[in-house]
Amino acid sequence: MKVGIIGSGFVGSTTAYALTLKNVASEIVLIDIDRKLAIAHAEDILHATPFSHTVKIYAGDYEDLRDAKVVVIAAGVAQRPGETRLQLLDRNTEVFRQIIPRLLKFAPDDLVIVVVTNPVDVMTQITTKISGLPPERVIGSGTILDTARFKSLLAKHLGVSPKSVHAYVVGEHGDSEVLVWSSARVGGLKLDKVAEKLGKPLDDETKQKIDNEVRYAAYKIIDGKGATYFGIAAGVSAIVEAIRDNEGMVMTLSILNEDVEGIKDVALSLPRIVGWEGVKTTLYPDLSDEERNKLRKSAEILKQAAMELGF
Repeated sequence: MKVGIIGSGFVGSTTAYALTLKNVASEIVLIDIDRKLAIAHAEDILHATPFSHTVKIYAGDYEDLRDAKVVVIAAGVAQRPGETRLQLLDRNTEVFRQIIPRLLKFAPDDLVIVVVTNPVDVMTQITTKISGLPPERVIGSGTILDTARFKSLLAKHLGVSPKSVHAYVVGEHGDSEVLVWSSARVGGLKLDKVAEKLGKPLDDETKQKIDNEVRYAAYKIIDGKGATYFGIAAGVSAIVEAIRDNEGMVMTLSILNEDVEGIKDVALSLPRIVGWEGVKTTLYPDLSDEERNKLRKSAEILKQAAMELGF
């Protein structure tokens, strides 16, 4: 499967590297306004293929997207230290107004767009509106990484494998995101019961600590090294693989929703089943009253941000 990546910065180039190492794509084209940067990353990753998998990877332009099944959009300006994802909006909206029409000029009819640029929920809504594509074919990476962080921290606390933890983060990929504690499971058993059996209870203090580490992880990483890219690149690679294999994988991803807790026409993350067509189905999670109220608040924040931009 051919994959296009628009934006060859930290996230775009690391995503290309992850796709190569995992043998997800047979062909990858990198597109960037800085052609020299795209060429350098393509050549560097190409030199890794003898140690991994045979992948055709090169720097190209929009016309090279003619037969790409998936296009990942990682273009835009980077998040500054201390800057919220929503503060990126004005700067990145203008970038997308230029990208989307050029992309659609050459894209095939069954294209699936994966949006990674932050603030990803609003950028997903903007991409859907500008492109006119069905919402299920414009997927934001959403809270896929937040969910992974939540699972990994719960697993660490309990001393179990993250693969045995089933828990979700929904809503905004950002400060208003909602950790769904009420329906979290470990090996099919309720989280609190497992924690009690293992002698590692989840009291309010422990839950708050985990919540903070999930919610504010990006700020800590950005403060330390300027950007986050390893985790999200792995997540995007998993999304593309689920599309390629028509896998039916359940992931917390952002698409434009008709209604979320009474808020109409808003993009945010919920558990989705992913396959060849993009998002096949949304699985609305069981939520406590408190979690439902928090999700509504998250939807209101994102809706307001989109409306201020005319979307």
